[in-house]
Amino acid sequence: MFFVVSKLAWFLLQPLVITALLLALGIFLGALGLRRLGAGLSLLALAILLVVSASPVGLLMTAALENRFPPPELPARITGIVVLGGALDTRVARTRGGVELNEAADRMTAATALALRYPDAKLLFSGGVAAVLEEDVPEVESAEEFFLSQGIARDRLMLEGQARNTYENAVYARELAAPKPGEVWVMITSAQHMPRSVGCFRKAGFDVIPYPVDYRTPAGSLVWRPSTSSTRNLDKVNDSFREYLGLVAYWLRGRTDALFPAPASSISSGAAADSDAAPSL
Repeated sequence: MFFVVSKLAWFLLQPLVITALLLALGIFLGALGLRRLGAGLSLLALAILLVVSASPVGLLMTAALENRFPPPELPARITGIVVLGGALDTRVARTRGGVELNEAADRMTAATALALRYPDAKLLFSGGVAAVLEEDVPEVESAEEFFLSQGIARDRLMLEGQARNTYENAVYARELAAPKPGEVWVMITSAQHMPRSVGCFRKAGFDVIPYPVDYRTPAGSLVWRPSTSSTRNLDKVNDSFREYLGLVAYWLRGRTDALFPAPASSISSGAAADSDAAPSL
């Protein structure tokens, strides 16, 4: 039920949909004679559209997510690599055949690179069918075909095809990996998706090293310079807004360990600081 409700809620809460609904409501109220209220809502809708499509707000929202977990220094040996689904266009694959990567393709290419760098490590892919109205090709099928085509041996692959969202990624990946004390697992996903992913893996009891990829924002002062393409600016607002909503929803449902998960060192430092600052009773 949560899966279906979340998909339907997101359809209605997308910034562009909200803007369109506000504009439609403004026009409707104006037609009913409530011209001042209708004009106010219409102007609000146009102002939102201008901000999200022509300002750096999307870059700033995305950068806050992407910068939360910095790229790690990996040890000499690792046990396995977990790569989360979301980089395969299963709708196109269903109608055209073969493997099609989408804008999050870095998840797959980075996983392949790490698998080649650590030839003894297992490669676990987690991703099923995330569509609500259509029965697309399960991501796990396309993932298997992709990794085999990159020269990854079949006996290294661990394929999990039940997960439909990030929380299920964490739960089912842990069940399949069955991590043992002392093992080192690396988890790959898009940088803006990493905070929610880490929170879910912690909640599931799967200790992983976050390995963010698929960055969508530049570093430094360039983050204040929006793209000349209004659709790219809008996409960043849309995608980051979805992540923030996901963080809130998952936290309220108890599916993540924190509202905005942070690196373990930050958590430890914060806990220590709180302890030092707390007055004795």
